This record gives sequence, C-alpha cells and structure tokens, in this order.
Amino acid sequence: MSVTYQFEYADRLRCAFIGAGGHSYRNVYPAFQYAPVELVAICDVDLDRAQTYARGFGAPTAYAAHHAMLAAERPDAVFIVTSYTDSGDVQATALAEDCLRAGAHVWMEKPTAAGLAQLDRLEAVAEETGLTVMTGLKKIFTPAIEKVAAILRDPDFGPVSSIAVRYPQALPAPADRSDDVAMIGFLDHIFHPAAILTYLMGPVRRLSYEWEPRTGASVSSLLFESGAIGSLHLAAGSAPGAPLERVEVIGDGAHVVVDNGVRLTYYRRGVELPYGRSASFIAEDEVAPLYWEPEFSLGQLYNKNLFYLGYVPEVVHFCESVLAGKPVQKGTLADVRMILDLYERYR
Repeated sequence: MSVTYQFEYADRLRCAFIGAGGHSYRNVYPAFQYAPVELVAICDVDLDRAQTYARGFGAPTAYAAHHAMLAAERPDAVFIVTSYTDSGDVQATALAEDCLRAGAHVWMEKPTAAGLAQLDRLEAVAEETGLTVMTGLKKIFTPAIEKVAAILRDPDFGPVSSIAVRYPQALPAPADRSDDVAMIGFLDHIFHPAAILTYLMGPVRRLSYEWEPRTGASVSSLLFESGAIGSLHLAAGSAPGAPLERVEVIGDGAHVVVDNGVRLTYYRRGVELPYGRSASFIAEDEVAPLYWEPEFSLGQLYNKNLFYLGYVPEVVHFCESVLAGKPVQKGTLADVRMILDLYERYR
C-alpha cells in the first residue's frame, strides 16, 4: 500500500476536532499527516489547551464550546476523542449526536456508547440525518489482522473452526458490574479484543466464562452464529512489559497466529510429517509456513505505530469514504452493536 501525504491530496475534508487529551495528541492528530484533512478548528473545555493544540497541529481557531464551533465553522466532519462523565457515560455519544444534527459526519474514538440503549439513540440520529458515524476500531485496521481476514477468505485455509484471543484486561467483580463508573475500564478496553473476534468471526450466539477474583482475569467460551467456537482469555495479571496480545485462528489443516500485533505466521495446509517416520521438521517450500514481521531499522512508515496499530488506516478510510460519498466498511454502528452486545453479556 502506497501512502499519500496530506499535502498531496487534491480534495480534503474540512474537519473540526473535539478533544485535546494525551491519547489524541499521540495517536490521532498525527495521523492527519497522511489523510485528506484540513483541520479548521479544535475544541476543548480547557480553552488554553485547545489553543495550544491548534498552534501545534495547524488549526486556525480554537473553541471552548462545541456548539459555538459547529455554528461558526460548519465543518464537513468532526473527530471526537473525549472521556467519560462523572456518572460513567461516554461523553462522545451526545457530542456525536450534536455534530450530526449540525450537518457533520463523525469519526469517534471507542467506546461509542456505554450500552445498547445509548447506541440506539445515536443510530437513530445517524439514520435521520443520513450522515456517517465511524468508530475508531483500530485493531481491525492493523496490517496483521487485515491479512488474517484475507487468509480466512482463501479456500486453501478451509472453513474456520475456532479462534483464541488473549488480551490483558480485568473484569470487575459481579457486584460492581451494575456501576457504570466501575465498568469504565472494562468498557474502554473490551472494544479491542471484541472488535477482532466479531470482525473475523461474526456475531456471538453464546458466551460462558470463569472468573478469577484476585486479578479479575477471565476465560470465556464462545459459540459464534457461524457454528465456529472460540475462547477469549482476558489475561489480567500478565506482565506489562511482555507482549500483551495473541490471536490464533484454526481452519482445516491450517492455522494463522498473530503475536504482539506485528508477528504473523501462517501455517499452511499440506504439510506431511508422518509420525515415527519424519527425520526432518522442514516442510516442502510450497506448503512451508509463511512469516511476516516488520523491520525497525529504517525510517519507514510501516514500522511506525501510527500504521501498524491501525490509526492512519482507520482515519484514511473514514475521510476517503466521506469524500467519495460511500459508506464506511469497518467501524460501523453495526460493528459496534456486536461489540456492545458482548459487553452487556459480561455485565
């Protein structure tokens, strides 16, 4: 994939941004260097901070109130990266509704909403206005997971039979799960493994799990609508300096593994190593495993986390889809519904 720099695009979206926090500073604003974005304004409740970000990222105007910004700037699209209310609601949900009613498409960071009821209201406004809402589900825009999806579509992989995903996240105690504030951390992070599961496997029909009270770790058994099965290991208590994630998908005589988000191994069908008779573990070249991992010596785009973590691809997908007048293909409200359905099952 060849990347187009921001200044090379002939057409750009006039975009505003609500939120001036640390996450957006590291990961979202910098992605605009590679997207068709003309940043016209930044809004934050801390006006000084909004003005600082405006100077740093080239926006001509800063605001402390989003209604004032929407009325004055009339942006084509708004990016929203905010936090939670004191009661545990997702601030971005109501903000997105305001932006849609003001005539702007919306890209919003996950989580989209604190539950299915809030998602229903947002979806109703999106349908009423006919505008796009996309959620930043970065995991399904990573090169590794996109390649896994392509492998699963290959007839040589065979029908998918099972999947195993590991992600370091604690599940609060049962008594705390009705408390929106106590569930913030879980809501914030379940979007990542759930996005991978639902993107690769589709909706979950049934879920059961075991929960460990000291760390909040859990292991879930999943049955998908397709008939395939899976496990989700929420590995709370794992070492923070170790690789945090693993994805493994099993087909029919083949499987694919992603470790640490960037090491992809495809064990292809057709290897013959007869038990008790194989003197070598080396498979024939035409069926030998395929392995991909980026190098980190050169100043390439593929080894920047803005790319291998999926931030630039998701921002570009949103902008180019809106410019072309086409619906987004990933990060849709339908995708979010599958994730929030899984979240509410855990609650």
